[in-house]
Amino acid sequence: MIENERMDVPELLESVSLLVPEETATENDITVRDIWDYLVHDEWEIALGLLEELGDGRKFPLTFWEKLAEAAAQLRLERSAAWCRWRCSEIRNGVIRADLTLRPAAGARRTTPVSGAGVLRAMWDIGHLSPTGGRPVSIAFLWVENMPMLEPGGRATVRLVPLTPAHWTHVQPGQQITMHEDRTVAGTAVILDVHRPATAMPAG
Repeated sequence: MIENERMDVPELLESVSLLVPEETATENDITVRDIWDYLVHDEWEIALGLLEELGDGRKFPLTFWEKLAEAAAQLRLERSAAWCRWRCSEIRNGVIRADLTLRPAAGARRTTPVSGAGVLRAMWDIGHLSPTGGRPVSIAFLWVENMPMLEPGGRATVRLVPLTPAHWTHVQPGQQITMHEDRTVAGTAVILDVHRPATAMPAG
């Protein structure tokens, strides 16, 4: 990202806009042409938010999210910067979306909320067996969709980015996995969909 460091916010956002096909639209029918209007009037924060929205659910190149992350960081939009960096990690390592239910505080080690912004590095039992018959765990970072945090006993759709993608190649929608922060079960999740790493995608 050395080239990004020489670019200011307007240049970064203009560069990102050029990666969006003209026919791409948000649920509210906002297109890249609308974003250009905001850029012309120096409404950078609005333009950035709309570019994030255009990127949701679509396969844009790594450069799209890298430059958005840099622009958000320069605008001091910490949550947006974290989200864009997270999307970069999803492209590199793949992502598993799941319906997670945490155990209530009274029955689990955790008594405080889980951060929703990709901070927690949890262990997951995803069905592997060790040569001795034990249940090894695999590590994945966790992002809670549409919520700043998830309370004990709470339920939400989460996004998991595996630390070692090769450990997760067998998981599939409908499979149940368990979350751990120690030997005890911290939560139970049902996999909704799986997206494999896309590191071979062109940088744009």
